[in-house]
Amino acid sequence: MAAGGSAPEPRVLVCLGALLAGWVAVGLEAVVIGEVHENVTLHCGNISGLRGQVTWYRNNSEPVFLVSSNSSLRPAEPRFSLVDATSLHIESLSLEDEGNYTCQEILNVTQWFQVWLQVASGPYQIEVHIVATGTLPNGTLYAARGSQVDFSCNSSSRPPPMVEWWFQALNSSSESFGRNLTVNFFSLLLISPNLQGNYTCLALNLLSKRHRKVTTELLVYYPPPSAPQCWAQMASGSFMLQLTCRWDGGYPDPDFLWIEEPGGVIVGKSKLGVEMLSESQLSDGKKFKCVTSHIVGPESGASCMVQIRGPSLLSEPMKTCFIGGNVTLTCQVSGAYPPAKILWLRNLTQPEVVIQPSSRHLITQDGQNSTLTIHNCSQDLDEGYYVCRADSPVGVREVEIWLSVKEPLNIGGIVGTIVSLLLLGLAIISGLLLYYSPVFCWKVGNTFRGQNMDDVMVLVDSEEEEEEEEEDAAVGEQEGAHEREELPKEIPKQDHIHRVTALVNGNIEQMGNGFQDLQDDSSEEQSDIVQEEDRPV
Repeated sequence: MAAGGSAPEPRVLVCLGALLAGWVAVGLEAVVIGEVHENVTLHCGNISGLRGQVTWYRNNSEPVFLVSSNSSLRPAEPRFSLVDATSLHIESLSLEDEGNYTCQEILNVTQWFQVWLQVASGPYQIEVHIVATGTLPNGTLYAARGSQVDFSCNSSSRPPPMVEWWFQALNSSSESFGRNLTVNFFSLLLISPNLQGNYTCLALNLLSKRHRKVTTELLVYYPPPSAPQCWAQMASGSFMLQLTCRWDGGYPDPDFLWIEEPGGVIVGKSKLGVEMLSESQLSDGKKFKCVTSHIVGPESGASCMVQIRGPSLLSEPMKTCFIGGNVTLTCQVSGAYPPAKILWLRNLTQPEVVIQPSSRHLITQDGQNSTLTIHNCSQDLDEGYYVCRADSPVGVREVEIWLSVKEPLNIGGIVGTIVSLLLLGLAIISGLLLYYSPVFCWKVGNTFRGQNMDDVMVLVDSEEEEEEEEEDAAVGEQEGAHEREELPKEIPKQDHIHRVTALVNGNIEQMGNGFQDLQDDSSEEQSDIVQEEDRPV
């Protein structure tokens, strides 16, 4: 070899290649790992102390000179240099720099050292693909519960990286889905809410141990399982109407749209489902419809409807209370939606003053029925009109109740009077029966005396006597006519007294005496008539 620093002769390189081939065969080599765009230093053996002349070659199809400690030999490229006159320093590695390198040291003997340089690249960029239901405006992915979600992860790296998937649910630790050197994708067939969280793809370069990871948040959405519910109520502290719509059980919260029906006029749209309406927007019988929608369906959404109604009142117009007693006034509200607020007032000089519960006034309410109980009634304080008012955003209704306070009634006197009147009426009825129905009297008498076979009722009368009396009456009329012709003065006619019955109680003698008395009475009557006729006029 010439001393002028000329390049080695070809025959020397051929011999060097043969020697290197033999050296490689024995496996005496070191491994150095470098990264693309980085610098690396290859050491010439592990010998310390005095070193000889060192020359570095790269083993391709044939040895290629790189750099030497002989100053007469220039480096093959500026990227190559010696460190401490023995180690090969390579700047800005590229993938083409990977391969076998040989160090020749000449001291007392010639020694050969071989180094295997591996160049790693990446991972520089990770591409994660999650095939889900959709993407939110902020880039967050979401999937519908029960759907299939596909995951894949790719990275530019040399050698190909090892890919590992990690999952971390909310407020929990991470768990691995497994690692694989060849397969970098997997699928979840039926995703559920407990699989909502952060999914991390980790790409690891096994040569450089350099890794990169990408975390993607996946949300699992689902609509409410039941139908929406809506209602109307009076706003607290005002006369405005509050419309409320709820569709619970889903994730995330749905959107709510209130419209008037019919007509479809939009009242409001929000995430809360609550809208406030003034009295000018209300009328009796008006309908409001709540239309709900969810990000994962159903496409047609769901709806519910409310219809507002004004109140109707029902109460007794008059009530009475005795002084010192208690009385309860009742007021029933019907047909009101939303339910009306029931108030009790006194209709005096200030009817707007509301009656407040106190020791004398007890107010209770059961649904839309309200009662006002007044204790220890006083005529001066309590008598008068009371007003039951039903306040509703749709309308206000009032009904008046007149309360009359009176002195307590004398119950004992009333009862005595009623008993006396009943006894008096009984006596009058009994007297009338006895007076107009003697048969009834006889029957009553027999009832008290008991049944007696000796009692005989005799009827003294005959058809013959009736005929005689008729003849006498005819003769008398003729005689009277002659006398009236002679004497103008009228002679009064005496009536014939006719006894028809006699009651005999006892024996036959008493009955006979009854007949005798009847005959004597008849004779006396006839003699009296004759005397009157003989008396001069």
